[in-house]
Amino acid sequence: MILVVGGTGVLGREVTQRLLAEGESVRVLTRTPANAGDLRTAGAEVVAGDLTDPASLTGACRGVQQLVAAAHSLLGKGRYDSAAVDGAGNRALIDAAKAAGVQHVVFVSIMGAAPGHPVDFWRTKFAAEEYLKASGLGYTIICPSAFMEWHAHEFNGKGILAKGKTTLLGKGTKSRNLVAARDVARFVVLALSDPALRDRTIEVGGPENLTNEEVAAVYGAAAGVTPKVRHVPPVVLKGASAALKPFQPGVSRILFVGSLPDDAYDERFDPTPLLAEFPMELTTLGAFVGERVAERRGG
Repeated sequence: MILVVGGTGVLGREVTQRLLAEGESVRVLTRTPANAGDLRTAGAEVVAGDLTDPASLTGACRGVQQLVAAAHSLLGKGRYDSAAVDGAGNRALIDAAKAAGVQHVVFVSIMGAAPGHPVDFWRTKFAAEEYLKASGLGYTIICPSAFMEWHAHEFNGKGILAKGKTTLLGKGTKSRNLVAARDVARFVVLALSDPALRDRTIEVGGPENLTNEEVAAVYGAAAGVTPKVRHVPPVVLKGASAALKPFQPGVSRILFVGSLPDDAYDERFDPTPLLAEFPMELTTLGAFVGERVAERRGG
C-alpha cells in the first residue's frame, strides 16, 4: 500500500493517477474527501485527515509500505498556516510513518530550501527535510521548481486567456525555472520503485528559465493578443505584506516574495545533469500553454 498525503492537490492528484494506472494500491489522505470522487472511482482508498491532526495520520499510515508527502500550506492561515502544516505537521507525519513501520518516504520539498533562505516557507521545508533524514526512515526528497499550474497559469496567464490582461507582483524581470506537475509526478513515482533514488535529494525542474514578463508574452502569443500587463511595485508589495501578515500570513508571504530584488535568491535550474541520469522529455511552457488554450476552446 502506498499512502499519498495531499492526493487531491495539483501534484498529489498526478501522482495518484499514475500509481493507479500502474496497478498500485493507493490510499489518499485529504482534508476534502468530496474532491476525491474521481480518485475513488479509479480505485484509490480515500480517507479524511490532515497534517494538523496526528490521530488521523496514525490511522492513515497503518499497513502502508511507502508514503508520498505532497501536501503544503504556502497560502495557509490559522490552524493551517505553514508552520503548523509544513513544520509541525510534517514532523507528525514522519513520526507516524516510523511508528507504523513505513519503509520509504518520498517527501516533496522545494528547490532552494535552505536554513538561511529569505522566505520562511523555504526554511520550514528545509527543516522538514532534515527531520526526515534524521528519522532513520528510508527517504527520497524531491525538490521541484515553481509549478507551471500555479506560477505560470493561475498567477499570470489565466487572466490573459480570459481577459487579455494580467497583474504581476514586482518588476517581472527575474528569471526562474518553471516545471509541469506531471513531470514532477514522474520522478515521485520513479522514486517509489527505483533504488537509484533512495536516500537522495533530487532537484526537478523544467527545460526553461523565464521571467514573468516572458511568461505573459507566451500566453499572449498563444491567445493571439497583446497582453496588457500591470505591475504592483515592490515597495507597495512590501507594505501590504507587513499589513496582512497577522491576518493572512500566506498571502503576506506571496507579496513578500514579490517585493524581493531579483538577486535575493536564485530560482534558475539547469536540467542537463538530471536528464543525463534520467532521460525523458520535459514539458515546455509553450506546450503547457497550448493545452490551456485548447481547454478553453473545448478541444
